[in-house]
Amino acid sequence: MSPPPISGGAVVSKVMLIGQAPGVREPVLKRPFAHTAGKTLFRWFEEYCGMDEKMMRSRIYFAAVCRCFPGKGSDGTDRVPNPQEIRNCSSWMNDEFEILRPRLVIPVGRLAIAQFVAFEKLESVIGQKFVIKRRGLAFDLIPLPHPSGASPWPKISPGRELLIKAMRKIARHPAIRELKG
Repeated sequence: MSPPPISGGAVVSKVMLIGQAPGVREPVLKRPFAHTAGKTLFRWFEEYCGMDEKMMRSRIYFAAVCRCFPGKGSDGTDRVPNPQEIRNCSSWMNDEFEILRPRLVIPVGRLAIAQFVAFEKLESVIGQKFVIKRRGLAFDLIPLPHPSGASPWPKISPGRELLIKAMRKIARHPAIRELKG
């Protein structure tokens, strides 16, 4: 893992958005979802929730399973953090849950989703809402696919339809409605 750790900033929110780990550009730009995947993610929220990037960054707490760039894999894509790296970073997210006590958690991508629910195929979790209990806290979990341009999943059936279903659930969630005030 390559420092520096990336944070979404000190945003007090009842909504947490959790990604996998920063990409290669996030340390330079000093914020999560700062490049291509972020543009797609923010477009989804603008279209379905009426929240642009500035509003999201100021009202939603951005976290990640791992806080530092994991480096490139042998195939040239960002490497997926290994179990030991995930364990090493887990105290950060545990503390964030304790402090924020979120009502809605939005894990983005396979690795982030897998921290909360076991699944084999994205089709079984995207578009669903789960009630999760973690360390004495209950919250709603609405998973999203990763917005990376490397994955066609959110652009083709059934991914596209399930993404729309998930975004509509997020848009209707009381914690999101309260953020928009």
